[in-house]
Amino acid sequence: MTLLSNLWLWLQVRDHWLGSDGLLPRLAEHLWYVAISMLIASLIALPLGIFLGHRRRGAAWVINLFNMGRAIPSLGLVLLSIILIGYGDMPVFIALVALSIPPILTNAWAGVYQVDSQLRDAARAMGMTAAQRLWQMEIPLALPLIFAGIRTSLVQLIATATIAAYAGLGGLGRFLIDGLGQRDIPQVLAGSLAVTLLALCCEALLAHGQKKLFPAFALKTDTPAA
Repeated sequence: MTLLSNLWLWLQVRDHWLGSDGLLPRLAEHLWYVAISMLIASLIALPLGIFLGHRRRGAAWVINLFNMGRAIPSLGLVLLSIILIGYGDMPVFIALVALSIPPILTNAWAGVYQVDSQLRDAARAMGMTAAQRLWQMEIPLALPLIFAGIRTSLVQLIATATIAAYAGLGGLGRFLIDGLGQRDIPQVLAGSLAVTLLALCCEALLAHGQKKLFPAFALKTDTPAA
């Protein structure tokens, strides 16, 4: 109860919300890191995954290559980037993008690759070109899996973006690093709570959007196995 009461008292201080190092400015920084990393990861992973799925070969080594980055701890990847590049935004974005690509890439590839071969043959027999088959049939059918990959990547990225603080940047991770350094446990709890709530809210919002956009896919994935 003491921890919860101290946390409640910490949250009641106005500067802890609106000050230059408050929750709201740090939240804006955190969302900035997430948005930029997600944009770059999507621009890399979506075209590559769709191309590999349409081509139907050569995907294994590409996907495994990008998945190698997930074997390195996120903090280790940041530290490695700092050693190679130096301090600044770049090491953080390299690490965050590298960790965001695999779910998007894998789902984009799987969504296009798993399009029924009979549908492909029928479209080819109707005289559709490869580009027409891709844009008019394969990508629309793959959209539910593509969206699921983006959803997974985004939620993971929100939690992982706290590593920006280790590189001297801002974001919600500052509450964890500074709080531990100052032995300010309420500050650590506030930062942890903010990251958790942000991830849960984004997950709930995207899950709702997925059910609205792709109800059949959402029903299939939410139904427990017999």
